[in-house]
Amino acid sequence: MLGKTAGGIFWMFRYLERSENTARLVDAGFRLALTRSTAAEKEWESVVVTAGVRDGYLARHETFEASAVIDYLLRDRTNPSSVLSVISGARDNGRLVRTALTREVWEAVNECWLTLSDALSRPVRDRDLPAVLAAIRQQSALVRGALHGTMLRNEIFNFARLGTFLERADSTARILDVKYYVLLPSLSLVGSSLDNVQWETILRSVSAHQAFRWVTKGEPTPRAIAHFLILDQRVPRSLAFCCAKVSGNLGYLEADYGHRPQSHTLADACYHRFDNRAIDEIFDDGLHEFLAGFIADNQALGAQIERDYRFHE
Repeated sequence: MLGKTAGGIFWMFRYLERSENTARLVDAGFRLALTRSTAAEKEWESVVVTAGVRDGYLARHETFEASAVIDYLLRDRTNPSSVLSVISGARDNGRLVRTALTREVWEAVNECWLTLSDALSRPVRDRDLPAVLAAIRQQSALVRGALHGTMLRNEIFNFARLGTFLERADSTARILDVKYYVLLPSLSLVGSSLDNVQWETILRSVSAHQAFRWVTKGEPTPRAIAHFLILDQRVPRSLAFCCAKVSGNLGYLEADYGHRPQSHTLADACYHRFDNRAIDEIFDDGLHEFLAGFIADNQALGAQIERDYRFHE
């Protein structure tokens, strides 16, 4: 496969995953703001920080008002990670690799772009926000469904999955890192008890609220939440699950191409960091340090994959 084609597939699915993750973050911020009006601006700031666009936001806005944050994350074309920007990027990459996609996948990508471009063509009113966020999540899911239902399990499929899970791992790690103080092992360090709204927001941000209740029968604890979202490989947005998928899809590429570039070694190392790891050990060593190291390693892995498979040639 040509490097440009591999890169187009990879980034198309990174962008689609990012659009869904951004919608989930905005939804979590909106829910929290409804219940914590006195701290709403601080919570909206944490949403912007989690999305990794704080500097860009502050270049255009002075305060973290809900309407400004929502518009910047969903519609602002100057924000390269806004939903409107990334769905346009996904469609552009889809057009670039059109002949590598099934008709169903291309139509789903195009429909995603048409639907969301219309929904985001004007500022989103509060009463319309839940429906718009649901549409963003649904459109991303429809593309994934078309991918799984119609694409050959070949290198094209593997590059699509690599883009998805690298982006997803980054998002989960950033959510946990921004909410680090909620997950401190000793809550006395922040002078308060665990806020149920806060931990529920963390779980809703990664669509794991109901699953967490199914798996853990008792009251939520910082360690239980962190274990669930870091180490539990049954959770499709946990760090361990995402790393397992990245390592596995690179393994399929190794079988296809008959060689093992450096990115494969980096991915295996990333995945095996979870082997026989206890959440108590992670907390004892420092949750923030663990997450910051993971984010840096995940970014380095993505860059190495681009170099190994010559995405820009």
